[in-house]
Amino acid sequence: MSASEPTDRQPGPQRPRGSAAPGAQAARVLLLRDFDLGTLVAIRHEVERLCGLWGLTGLGLYRFVVAVNEITTNAVRHGGGSGRLRLWHVGRRLYCRIDDRGPGGAADPGRLPDPGSPEGRGLWLARQNVARLTLRSDPAGTTIELEAS
Repeated sequence: MSASEPTDRQPGPQRPRGSAAPGAQAARVLLLRDFDLGTLVAIRHEVERLCGLWGLTGLGLYRFVVAVNEITTNAVRHGGGSGRLRLWHVGRRLYCRIDDRGPGGAADPGRLPDPGSPEGRGLWLARQNVARLTLRSDPAGTTIELEAS
């Protein structure tokens, strides 16, 4: 879990448990939602709406929504058919975390796959559209965290 990630597990505006360091800003959850193939479009629209309300606009909004969509689609395709999305902000920075039950893979989000490879571009594309992408996998699942540019 990153230092910026909210520790509360309930949707809606929340503050992390415990006291923040002097001068530190509290993380606030904007959206916490499970998703599957049937809800991918709705969750993409909800992320776009909330990010727009929060002040992300234009190309920045488009790029962040593309990144979130690529990762949620990967979670459905490769991570057991479903996942959980958490969208939050710390100050003026937006973050999104996607968890699934897939084992992950050896894909490097910073490396474009070989031209002949039929897969692997979603993770690369997501990485190109955010300020930061972190990926953690273990036998229980995969977690990808995105930070909007």
